[in-house]
Amino acid sequence: MRNLHVILLALAACSSAQSIDPSSADPGVGTQAASSAFVVVHYPTGWGHQITIRGNGAGLSWSQGRAATWTAGDAWRLTLSASSTVELKPLFDDRTWAKGPNWSIRPGQTLDIWPVFYHDGGRFETIANWRSPRLHEPRDIIVYLPPSYDENAAERYPVLYMHDGQNLFFDEDSFAGVSWDVGGAMDRGEGDASIHEAIIVGVDNTSDRIWEYTPTDGGYGGGGASAYIGFLADELKPEIDRRYRTFTDRAHTGIVGSSLGGLVSLDAGVIRADAFGLVGALSPSTWWDDTWILAQVQSEPTLPVRVYVDSGDAGDSQDDVTDTSNLAQIFRTRGATLDYLVQHGGQHNEFYWRQRFPGAAGFLLGGR
Repeated sequence: MRNLHVILLALAACSSAQSIDPSSADPGVGTQAASSAFVVVHYPTGWGHQITIRGNGAGLSWSQGRAATWTAGDAWRLTLSASSTVELKPLFDDRTWAKGPNWSIRPGQTLDIWPVFYHDGGRFETIANWRSPRLHEPRDIIVYLPPSYDENAAERYPVLYMHDGQNLFFDEDSFAGVSWDVGGAMDRGEGDASIHEAIIVGVDNTSDRIWEYTPTDGGYGGGGASAYIGFLADELKPEIDRRYRTFTDRAHTGIVGSSLGGLVSLDAGVIRADAFGLVGALSPSTWWDDTWILAQVQSEPTLPVRVYVDSGDAGDSQDDVTDTSNLAQIFRTRGATLDYLVQHGGQHNEFYWRQRFPGAAGFLLGGR
């Protein structure tokens, strides 16, 4: 049974920074002229509290923080005189370290930080029994909210819309008993900031999965993708943007899936490029209807902002590696910003998509 209870994680202070250099020396001093670098920490501390910064140069040390200055909008600002790259980390009241690894700042850079001090993991909400006039069957929508969502009300988030919602979060709900563990991948680990925090919207599939996820009939009763994509872009996305603190533009809105879910993600990325600028297609069914999607990607005038495509090369179908390679080449030829991966030994199932999802999300969303 899916656990859809809101996960409220206990507040726990972090008493020490992770992966820090105890040296307070700045190796760049004396080798080039210093220039100003600006740190802006966005965090609502409440009255009587402050944000400090510790680091390894530009007048910072790891043993005692420098106080940042509060400005309107709960933006805490500190100007550094830096002659080389500096690692740093904010603290709450110079006692509680921000979660995750250190940030880096270069001379002349402005670094905006939305830190998390007290939450280690995200939580889930559900929009139950969504009924769309475009589609035949109702479905649940599962929303993952990242660790900082409840702690830092100033932050907005990119959004990834993902198909086959039953397979995304919980092993007990996945038809094969193995989920993608999307929540685990997205939670900010103490030693990993390779994936920018984001809201994940998992859309459950229904008995109409083949019809909804395919752009043409293909001999299997498909052809409903335009209706399904319209539901995502014109019904679900506006509601998610209304309920949650999102970035609404295409450059911060993605659509991700595997197999037929990868196929419909590719289609959405070119026919609704106004809505979905980030496209992730893991083991997409490029074979569908004599590789119909290849011609679609070749002919549509607008490309996504970023495209991630992958496959395995093993199993009975070799995970359609040849057709998917041809798809990636079309994106390359058209000048798309593309990340293409072949997982040697990878097969067409959740076990391997779970392994590849963190890399896909890191490419589409960027690091923090």
